[in-house]
Amino acid sequence: MNSVGQHWPEYLIEGTLLGLFMVSACTFTILLEHPASPLSRTVPEPFMRRSLIGLAMGLTAIALIYSPIGRRSGAHMNPSLTLTFLHLGKIERRDALFYIASQFVGGVAGVTLVRIVAGMLARDPSVRFAATTPGPGGLDQAFVAELLISFFLMSLVLVASNNRRLAPFTGLLCGALVASYIIVEAPFSGMSMNPARSFASAFAAENWTGLWIYFTAPPLGMLMASEVYLRSRGASRVFCAKLSHPSNGPCIFHCNHRALMEV
Repeated sequence: MNSVGQHWPEYLIEGTLLGLFMVSACTFTILLEHPASPLSRTVPEPFMRRSLIGLAMGLTAIALIYSPIGRRSGAHMNPSLTLTFLHLGKIERRDALFYIASQFVGGVAGVTLVRIVAGMLARDPSVRFAATTPGPGGLDQAFVAELLISFFLMSLVLVASNNRRLAPFTGLLCGALVASYIIVEAPFSGMSMNPARSFASAFAAENWTGLWIYFTAPPLGMLMASEVYLRSRGASRVFCAKLSHPSNGPCIFHCNHRALMEV
């Protein structure tokens, strides 16, 4: 475990990863939802457009998780995920604080870049900087939906990343789940699971509708998943907080990845 001063690369990486994710989210939303986009006119069916966005974002998540920088920081890209690993005792409190701060700053930086480059395209009501807002079912339905999808995502992360055979595929499974959620769940809550991601879009779009949902339901759902895992598997079965762990290289977490390879 290094001193906090040597962890700045990981903090900066976390912000960069979420910034890149937001650039991707806004870009594909513009391409597939803006009425002036040729691609949007080519795919007139809303479900098909949403499916393509889901596929694009799932692949984006996979690419970031398995990238060299993603493998260095652990590719949380989500304060809810970081808070959950803090609860599980896998990350120092000060590191968690800097991770979360970096995620928020990186998300805002990403949508700000889109606002500078895309301007009115990203501001259009059909795009709104890929904002996550409650669907027609209202706030209660959106809250429950966010709680459930966050619970199942964290459950998948814990089961896969702490299984020797499944661990190398954790990022692929997460990406597939993200894609599926966008396709199926997005109409209910916008599909966030991520306070920093929702804040970044809301900040740029100046649309704060239901933002409290995305600050409460995702961390609550993920913490619930961690409690279920702890009660069924035990704390000793949480080996590291990385979604993709390289065989060598630095790790700022309370890491026991070598033990996982011996299970």
